[in-house]
Amino acid sequence: MAERGRGWARAVRGLLLDVSGVLYDSGAGGGVPIAGSAEAVRRIKASGLKLQLCTNETQATRENFVRKLRAMGFDISAAQVTAPAPAACRLLRERGLRPHLLVHDDLVPEFAEINKTNPNCVVLGDAAENFTYANLNEAFRLLIGMEKPVLISLGKGRYYKETDGLKLDVGAYMKALEYACDVQAEVVGKPAKTFFESALAELGVPPEQAIMIGDDIVNDVGGAQQCGMRALQVRTGKYRSSLTAFLGLCLPASFSWTSVGSQDQHTWRGNPLKTSAAASPTAPLAPAEHHFGLAAFPSLHPTSHGNKP
Repeated sequence: MAERGRGWARAVRGLLLDVSGVLYDSGAGGGVPIAGSAEAVRRIKASGLKLQLCTNETQATRENFVRKLRAMGFDISAAQVTAPAPAACRLLRERGLRPHLLVHDDLVPEFAEINKTNPNCVVLGDAAENFTYANLNEAFRLLIGMEKPVLISLGKGRYYKETDGLKLDVGAYMKALEYACDVQAEVVGKPAKTFFESALAELGVPPEQAIMIGDDIVNDVGGAQQCGMRALQVRTGKYRSSLTAFLGLCLPASFSWTSVGSQDQHTWRGNPLKTSAAASPTAPLAPAEHHFGLAAFPSLHPTSHGNKP
């Protein structure tokens, strides 16, 4: 069965990688890389597989975010990063929206060319220390006073991991404003299907030939599978076995992997020969588990770095 499970992997042409919790853990001083992750990125790029980082990072501009990653040893360019803020700016321009920003101070420059006078929408990001009662109440008052309130959230994560522990993510504050204002937020970022489609377009690979690798069973794995991709969850970052087991009952088949830099075996729960799009989103996971190592991806095998998939 393990040998059969490798067949689909040979058709993979590109990878989407989450960043926080997969490549590094954020925190004081910019965070720390996860062991082996920089080498894993080098191996992916040397293999001939296409690579795009697909992140909900909203505590820095894309340029500063890439600068931080490069300082950690990751060979990444801004063009290889799909992030919510640039996508939100495109949406704001297309619809003539003028945002009130409740975002991290370091993200504000991303919206420098956007008209913010007389706001007719609220844009919510991972504002960290800016998530005060006063700031949330100001956003609430603006939304509740609009005839047709528009709330745009740069992601909907529940929490993420920093070096000193778990932190509430933007999704918790998004839900508070949704409840208070009786409004449905528009999510720009994972797990929105349009965000994954943008990342795939930048990757230049159709969903059936790509894999999403992340630490979030809902936003990374579930979001990618709803877009027709296969997905792999690493057991780093925010990974919690109890949450994965509970939510996994409502998701199609997926991988579990120790870390993006590991060379241990992967665990596939479900049928590796079917795409996630063909799996029922409400069907229970199949009991079978198929184990195979990095050799499942021939181009990533340590002895064949230069091979094309």
